[in-house]
Amino acid sequence: MQPTPNESSSSFYDLSLQEKLLKAVEQVGYEKPTAVQYQAIPSILEDKDLLVSAETGSGKTAAFLLPTLHNLLIRPSEKFGIRALILAPTRELAQQTFSQCQLLSQFTDLTSGLITGGEDFKKQQSLLRKNPAIIVATPGRLLELIAQDSINIRHLEVLILDEADRMLDMGFSDDVLAIVEQCNKQRQTLLFSATLTHYGVIKMADKVLKNHKTIALNTLHDGHDNIEQQMVLADDYEHKQKLLAWLLLNETYDKALVFTNTKIKADELRGPLRGHKLRVGVLHGDMDQKDRNRMMELFREGTINIVVATDLAARGLDVKGINLVINYDVPRNGIDYIHRIGRTGRAEESGRTIALVNSTEWNIISGIARFLKQKFNRRIIEGLQGKYNGPKKIKASGKSSVSKKKEEPKKAAAKKVKVRERDKKNIGKRRIPKQKEQAAETE
Repeated sequence: MQPTPNESSSSFYDLSLQEKLLKAVEQVGYEKPTAVQYQAIPSILEDKDLLVSAETGSGKTAAFLLPTLHNLLIRPSEKFGIRALILAPTRELAQQTFSQCQLLSQFTDLTSGLITGGEDFKKQQSLLRKNPAIIVATPGRLLELIAQDSINIRHLEVLILDEADRMLDMGFSDDVLAIVEQCNKQRQTLLFSATLTHYGVIKMADKVLKNHKTIALNTLHDGHDNIEQQMVLADDYEHKQKLLAWLLLNETYDKALVFTNTKIKADELRGPLRGHKLRVGVLHGDMDQKDRNRMMELFREGTINIVVATDLAARGLDVKGINLVINYDVPRNGIDYIHRIGRTGRAEESGRTIALVNSTEWNIISGIARFLKQKFNRRIIEGLQGKYNGPKKIKASGKSSVSKKKEEPKKAAAKKVKVRERDKKNIGKRRIPKQKEQAAETE
């Protein structure tokens, strides 16, 4: 959940861009950064991988072009080959991006080229021999040139996937991954999409991004129509464990994925669940890559049909047949929630997600629901209903309206009263230090 920038008081000069680029910005007529530019540019300047959700017309093209051009300018390279590659789903979008790239780089010596289908192949080969710094391309034609060894992307510094959701809907997933395989592994990667609820986008992000930051600027309430999202209230973690076991023993599913927020909790759940004769495996960051690969293979084969995982370990987990996702721990934010539930409900398949929520997690799940503009179906499991039924008073945001002070146990309040009464009785009396009291007792 990204903070809203104070755009009214910001300008492109606040973003530490190179002077020649600021001159171009002024020439083009941009007055101040849009929300996506304000949030994305600083992270791109720091060489971070990004997953960005922003609608068409939000200024996302300049959001990735300006910082990319800046980084190429301040770090000149003498290596032969493309330095920045921008992939677009259609010729029209590629042409628009290329035109904007030329406008923003007009006062620099950076050169760029356009590679799309339907154009003369030999002319494009000739263009590439001139070694432009930036190429804007559609995936199909670019792959043809790679196959002919006409383009060198082995020294690529930045890879940008624009309108990734549309690119995947058009069937370019395999082409994009084939191109990524040829790129420099140390590159920076930026993935821009109109939505984060597209399973293919989450899957692609897992494969091409490294320790990325997510920026979500559009609405996220749609895109999961084929996933039933439920919430079950729990008293504590002991109660959660009973609920989890019941769900895994009684729900109908081919494969289930259980999410925890910590490695310790994932390990703790394995033993009790296996005690119920469930076929359970665990995935977390402390495991060797060899063991993680083996666990994923067992999951794919169906030798185990339940995996308890942390978010980091589950990034890149691409297994068919996952139709149940249980959030044993409520995720820390809406973006992590989207990543988790995106493991089910693939394509036309249906899926179910269940969040186990205790009193300390109520406000978190409420924040996620508001962020997604999503309501979770409350579910009660007969025979396992706990004492906690949610807060008595709820704000318009869905969060509890009772402050922590008001929620203090009666015992704690009574203790405070006793302390005050004792202090009143001792007013005017000389306090004896503990050490002297103990010495007097021993004497």
